[in-house]
Amino acid sequence: MARTILSAEGLGRRFGGLAAVSDLSFEVQEGEIFAIIGPNGAGKTTTLNLLSGLLEPTTGRVTLDGVDITKLPSYRRCHLGLGRAFQVVQPFPEMTVDDNVMVGALFGGENISAAEARKRADMAIALTNLEEARHTPAEDLNLLQDKRLEVARALATAPRVLLLDEVMAGLRPAESREVIEVVKSVRAEGVTVIFIEHVMPVVRDLADRVLVMDYGRELARGSYAEVTSDPKVIEAYLGEEEMG
Repeated sequence: MARTILSAEGLGRRFGGLAAVSDLSFEVQEGEIFAIIGPNGAGKTTTLNLLSGLLEPTTGRVTLDGVDITKLPSYRRCHLGLGRAFQVVQPFPEMTVDDNVMVGALFGGENISAAEARKRADMAIALTNLEEARHTPAEDLNLLQDKRLEVARALATAPRVLLLDEVMAGLRPAESREVIEVVKSVRAEGVTVIFIEHVMPVVRDLADRVLVMDYGRELARGSYAEVTSDPKVIEAYLGEEEMG
């Protein structure tokens, strides 16, 4: 039987008079790949920021494996198993891939030993296919390697739930397919994945379920086939070309 690993209940966030997220509730099951899609300004990244602790909600709460984490800072959520990879990659440029991932490993655990950090870093580098670049300074990586490094640093924190914010952005289709395989490998290791993405073939190939947002609210939820055939989603986001 599926077990809920993360849930949002009545989540809301206002910036002055603007409601970026309003009354948003959903549950993500352990081992699931869960996509959040929608037009620009729909509140997707704000939602990830509320889940990860970069923003505090105006209303509602977030639970991780039954524990209320709404008031916890990002680093405490990380220690509890909530990892985050960002769209804009910002590694330590002069440090090697290996050292960048080790930083993630050391940050992700309380009082973690160097040996355990090394084990986590090696696992993350292997899963993201960065072995050949592990001694390369981050400033010398190409975009695809940068994206892999961002995922590897998040993986090295040993997350139970991994949040990915448009990690395919800027990649060519062949490169996106490589990252898709990385995400599938991550899920195969038992990590639940929540991701934001605009490239619909990526959503189709990865997501078990899809949440569609518009104006900060849920517009639809279901399988890829269900949401992409929903007239409300077609009108608000996909356009007529998706109807075929």
